[in-house]
Amino acid sequence: MAEQAAVEALGGSEEFAESLIGVLNAGMLALMTSVGHRTGLFDAMASLPPSSSLQIAEAAGLDERYVREWLAAMTTGGFVDHDPSALTFVLPPERAAWLTRSAGPDNLAVQAQYVGLLAQVEDQVVNCFRSGGGVPYGEFPRFQAIMAEDSGTVHDATLVDVTLPLVAGLPERLQQGIDVADVGCGSGHAINLMAEAYPASRFVGFDVSDAGLATGAAEAERKGLTNVEFQKRDAATLDEAQQFDLITTFDAVHDQARPDLVLEGIAQALRPGGVYLCVDIAGSSVLGENMEHPLAPFLYTISCMHCMTVSLADGGMGLGTMWGEQKARQMLAEAGFTSVDLRHVDGDILNSYFIATKA
Repeated sequence: MAEQAAVEALGGSEEFAESLIGVLNAGMLALMTSVGHRTGLFDAMASLPPSSSLQIAEAAGLDERYVREWLAAMTTGGFVDHDPSALTFVLPPERAAWLTRSAGPDNLAVQAQYVGLLAQVEDQVVNCFRSGGGVPYGEFPRFQAIMAEDSGTVHDATLVDVTLPLVAGLPERLQQGIDVADVGCGSGHAINLMAEAYPASRFVGFDVSDAGLATGAAEAERKGLTNVEFQKRDAATLDEAQQFDLITTFDAVHDQARPDLVLEGIAQALRPGGVYLCVDIAGSSVLGENMEHPLAPFLYTISCMHCMTVSLADGGMGLGTMWGEQKARQMLAEAGFTSVDLRHVDGDILNSYFIATKA
C-alpha cells in the first residue's frame, strides 16, 4: 500500500511538472503573440500563401533574421504551419481569425500585450510584496494605449447596437436628446461613438489623463463632433449634482483608489430617472466560484500586477480586477442605487453589464 501511494504521488508530481512545462511554454508564446501583433506579422501572414521567412519579412517590412526566429517559436507552438522541404510558413485562416486586426473583437492577440507590459514592473511589484504599497499608474506607460485598442474594437462592434439597447428605452431617449457623462473615459473613443450616433444628445468625458483627454478631443475634432467635450476630473471628486441623465463607466471602477467615492459621486450626479450603466469585469467576489472562469488566472494576474497595485499606490482600497458581482452590488447599494439589473452580452466573457437606478 505504501509503495502504491508513493508511485501515485510521484505520478501526480510528474503530471504537475508536465503541466508546469506547458505553462512556461505558453508564457513565452504569449510574449511572441504580442510581438506578432505589434509588428503586424499576423496581419501580413493572413494574406500570404505559404512563404519563406524572407518573403514574410518583406511583406511586413521587418528584419528577416528576427522574423525567422519568431516563426520558429510560432511553428513549434502550433500557431504557424511549416513545410520543412520547401522551407515555407503559413498562418491558417482558422487561426488568423483569432489573431489579426481584421478579426475585430475576436482578436485575442491584443490581450497578449499585457504580458510584456506587466513584466516591466515585476521588480516593483515584488518589492510591494515585501513592503506593501503599490506601483503608481505612471509606471505603466503603454497601459492606456493597450486598453484603448482592446476596448475600441469591442465598442466599434457592440456599443451602439448592443450595449446601449440593454437599457430599456435608452436609444430613443438618446435620439431625443439627453445629457451623458462617461467617467474614466480614457482615450474617449466610447463617448465619441455615442456622440456621433446621437447628435441631439450632449456628452462629456471625465478623466485624469492629459494624454487620454487629448486623444479623445483630437478624435472628436477629426469626426467634426460638436456635442462632446472632455474635462480633466478625478472620478472620486466629480462634485456634480443632478446634471446627467445617463452616466457610463467602462472597466473603470475596479482600479480606482476610492471606488466607493466614485460610485457615490455618480449617484449624486444623476438626475431623477437617470441611469448608470456600469460595464466592468465579470466574475464572482468569491474565489471558489471563479474556478471555471475561462480567464481567471489572466484577470487575477492583471489585478495583482496592475489594477490592485495602482489603487494601493494611491492609498486606495485595492479592490482588484475580480471585485465581482456581489461586491459590485453591495457598493452600488451603499452609493445610493436602489435597483441594479445585471445583464450579459452573448460572446462577451469578460464583462458584466450593471444597469443601476435610484428611487
